[in-house]
Order: sequence, then C-alpha cells, then structure tokens
Amino acid sequence: MSFPREPELVKIVLSLFSPERECIEKVISELSGIYGPVDWSSPELFFDRTRYYAREMGWPLFRRVISFEKLVAPDRLVEIKLKTNEIERQYLHEGNRRINIDPGQISLERLVLATGKNYVHRIYLSKGIYADLTLIFRKESFRLVPWTYPDYAAPEIIGYLNGVRKRYKEQLKEINQSV
Repeated sequence: MSFPREPELVKIVLSLFSPERECIEKVISELSGIYGPVDWSSPELFFDRTRYYAREMGWPLFRRVISFEKLVAPDRLVEIKLKTNEIERQYLHEGNRRINIDPGQISLERLVLATGKNYVHRIYLSKGIYADLTLIFRKESFRLVPWTYPDYAAPEIIGYLNGVRKRYKEQLKEINQSV
C-alpha cells in the first residue's frame, strides 16, 4: 500500500514569444510582479521551429525562456496557466495575440507544460487545463518523449532547461538542509 504525501516544490518555467521584443520584456516584468524575481533568463532566441503562429502573430517571432526564484507547489500549474491566459488576452490586438506564454514546471524527474488542449498523453487537471509531459530527466539530461514539441526538442533549449534544473536541485538541497 502506498501512503499519500506532499510532493516536492517545483520551479516555474515560462516560454514567451512575440514579434515585439518590448512586449516580451514588459510581460516578464509583469510576471515577476506576480511570481517574484526571475532567477534565470535565456538570451533572445529566434522562434523558428514552426510557423504555426505566424499567421496570427506575424513574423519573425522572438522568444525568451525564464524561470523564477521562488519554488511553488505543483498543483499551482492550473492557476498559473489561467493567469498567463489572462495576460495574453490583455495584449490582444484586433483579436490576435501579440504574445504567447507557455507555463510549465520543472521537477527533478520532468518538465510538464500546461495546455488547454486535450490529447492522448495529456492528463486533465482542472478548470479546462491539462498537464503535458514534455521532457523526462534521465542519464544526466532531459530527454524527448514521442510528442515533445519541436522547439522543446532543440538541443539549445534542453541545455538551458538542464541548467534551470541544476539550479532547482541546489534550491531543494538548501531547503532540505534548513529543515
């Protein structure tokens, strides 16, 4: 028999992309007012693994991946996705998004993204939000699963996420030493 226990805290990770660099920076500032200080930010990246968003948002698209210093309970993923959806709506222009925000969480074992779209591998959480297992951590690195989005499969992104996980692991160690 298993005994339920509270899971470890997780690290919030967000991917933001937009054709407007200034919009990305403004939203990052807004998000840090909500979730606390950003403790890591990728350099500006060109979002070119898909043209799926070009019709709605324009082209080229610029991307930043960030993480926050404060660790949170994993069940906050739904709340975070609903908040990022709200922020995206605030930046609509003529019904089109100016920014896309993909929230996720890193644990020692995986990267999980939040989505409003169901699919065979996605687990329903609540309030119309699903958990998408995007990457698993094995043998010193994040690894792809068959449905990993092409942009998250890029070696550059995996390298960045490995760095975020390393920082997260250090934070967990600090928490456990202080208990």
